[in-house]
Amino acid sequence: MAVPGVQDWPDHFLHYLRVERQLSPHTLKNYRRDLETLQTELSRTRHERWDLLTEPVLRRAIAGLHGQGQSGRSLQRLLSAVRSFYRFLAREGWVQSNPALSVQAPRPGRRLPQTLDTEQVSALLDVEGDTPLDIRDRAMMELIYSSGLRVSELVGIDMRDIDLADASLVVTGKGNKTRQLPIGRLAVKAIRLWLDARQGIVAVGETALFVGQRGTRLTTRAVEQRLRKRGEQQGTQGRVYPHRLRHSFASHLLESSGDLRAVQELLGHANISTTQIYTHLDFQHLMEVYEQAHPRARQKTDD
Repeated sequence: MAVPGVQDWPDHFLHYLRVERQLSPHTLKNYRRDLETLQTELSRTRHERWDLLTEPVLRRAIAGLHGQGQSGRSLQRLLSAVRSFYRFLAREGWVQSNPALSVQAPRPGRRLPQTLDTEQVSALLDVEGDTPLDIRDRAMMELIYSSGLRVSELVGIDMRDIDLADASLVVTGKGNKTRQLPIGRLAVKAIRLWLDARQGIVAVGETALFVGQRGTRLTTRAVEQRLRKRGEQQGTQGRVYPHRLRHSFASHLLESSGDLRAVQELLGHANISTTQIYTHLDFQHLMEVYEQAHPRARQKTDD
């Protein structure tokens, strides 16, 4: 069979994906877009022929797209499409090698978690009101920030899991792993108040520490909604959600102690690499202090 024109190779590839692989229209659209994006960049540098594409040329094209604002994640997907494209071309006998096999996209930047500073946390936890829900919300926020809980761990706490005399609790985290955590003094105080209020609304037989108006265990969604509302009421900058309090706990503890392993254990991270994200937050804070305080770091306001 005669080799079709090089310019038609992407159409043959997409036909193969549609007919033989039976991929969805949405996936086919993504493949087409990625190949067209690369072809446009190759044409800009006059290397548009698919049969003459080499690894160095492809690397320069990826660098060019990255310089134009393409994210590392988008380029990873594009390179995956190119590898599949050249596997198809090699299967058909139209090319001898795959130029994309060793090309890597720039690593996507890791989004730093949002945190609250200590003053913002104090203002957020200063919940006014003495209704059972006010008391409960204060206790929930105090406990999340005190012990670095995930929202799923918070709603999963049963009465038997908490020991206020010992200021500790046991939570079940990811992978059904349990860990024992300390509870701060203010959190203990807030929980004692909640336990008194809880008696008036809890349903018969309910074992959950935190319950809603109907007296049954709270859902993660309900906790998220309550914290968001509390943040709006207190005028907290940015949206307040459970994981933001957990992030704040980790960042503040690491900033004060510098003990990464201890923070890893408290958070229940399986790998310390997950916890290391908070060292970046701490470094950002140090850089801000440095730039504001160091006489040779401050930018001149007048030239």
